Amino acid sequence: MTNDQPVISIYDLYKVYKMGENEVYALRGVSLSVNQGEVVAIMGPSGSGKSTLMNILGCLDQPTQGQYLLDGNDVSKMSDDDLATVRNRKVGFVFQSFNLLPRTTALDNVVLPLVYAGNGAQTRSTRAKAVLEAVGLGERMHHTPNELSGGQQQRVAIARALVNNPAIILADEPTGNLDSTSGEEVMHILQQLNRERGITIILVTHDPRIGHHAQRIIHLFDGMVANQEIVAEPIQARLATEEAEAEADFRVAI
Repeated sequence: MTNDQPVISIYDLYKVYKMGENEVYALRGVSLSVNQGEVVAIMGPSGSGKSTLMNILGCLDQPTQGQYLLDGNDVSKMSDDDLATVRNRKVGFVFQSFNLLPRTTALDNVVLPLVYAGNGAQTRSTRAKAVLEAVGLGERMHHTPNELSGGQQQRVAIARALVNNPAIILADEPTGNLDSTSGEEVMHILQQLNRERGITIILVTHDPRIGHHAQRIIHLFDGMVANQEIVAEPIQARLATEEAEAEADFRVAI
């Protein structure tokens, strides 16, 4: 469920990289907003600026020019400590390559952000177990990543992103290393988190089908917003409606 209050507003954003004596423009005057509780996909060809924009939104990088407001606060005026707090508590990250510690159990991977946040051992254990249960891995929490499928590893990554109760989840190609069935399961979990917890989801994808799980698609080209597309009926939302209608029809029939 969305409301009309922007959680993210960016204005005339530029990102320029110095390559010797040359300047490479990754972003060229991008302006957009994302409302609280919205699911937004960012799409575009390789080199269009998708990952650069995602890094700036996640406070992993700073723009060369322009303004980024997060909940109305100018990110450029935040201290390093403030930015670290945003990254740890307000924003959850999900990456294509999962970024899990390979010799560490699913539970301990999920606990890690809580350690950085300074939570006590009992709180860490309780919350990490709860989010692993929420993504369907309650029986696999003591397994290491090499004992899990790709889809299960991405669910661990989602649980880790979720454990500090973030307002926003940034997912960079979250289905890129998964087969189509596992990819659909991951998108179902993300949409469920959006519906049930009101978490704002922003995802980068090259896959049009994955993009159409979102409520809105922002198309980037050469570092600029080429166009924006409203998705009238996001895929998982449509499937959920169809399942509910089929169940209702079945109950009537019996």
